[in-house]
Amino acid sequence: MESSNAASGGSTRREATRQKLYEAAVTLIAEQGFSATTVDEIAERAGVAKGTVYYNFASKSVLFEELLRHGVELLTASLREAAEMTARDGGSKVDALDAMIRAGLVFIDRYPSFTQLYVAELWRTNRAWQSTLMVVRQQAVAVVEGVLREGVDNGEFSEEIDVQLTAAALVGMVLVAALDWKSFQPERSLDDVHSALSRLLQGRVSGRR
Repeated sequence: MESSNAASGGSTRREATRQKLYEAAVTLIAEQGFSATTVDEIAERAGVAKGTVYYNFASKSVLFEELLRHGVELLTASLREAAEMTARDGGSKVDALDAMIRAGLVFIDRYPSFTQLYVAELWRTNRAWQSTLMVVRQQAVAVVEGVLREGVDNGEFSEEIDVQLTAAALVGMVLVAALDWKSFQPERSLDDVHSALSRLLQGRVSGRR
């Protein structure tokens, strides 16, 4: 039992250290770009020794790849939780999509620097982590696809819906709208942005007037 507790404590400490490195890296890279950011700067911003960075990640590229994976997995978990909670409450599939839109906005509001990096990296094709990014991106979109397919199966959505493209469009709508909100309309509240996207969802997906 003591050995197990010690191992658990070590794992918790390491995870806390990795979280500090993620936060330092995402802030610095958002400020000055990937190439200009050094491991020394990441370590300094995180308040750890340079060796600690290499103990947790083999290189700066590996750190950034794991940062992208970690962030998108957090987003995916938020979307899934929103859909599952709506289902438990007896809500419709449109309600689930609406809850996922809000969950996405909450995530972006909490992690704006990560979201900016993520969207920028989606447009690049020469990065070592491109394949990883595509995999985790599909995990997030797949959650939305699942809700759409269930809505088609139960007759809530039209069978003519292109599920894959519609799911990608909904995720993209939240990302782009949220970045526009943060960059150009910061005076708007999260509720205000969610309300606008919710009305768009109601008209474009469910067909309700």
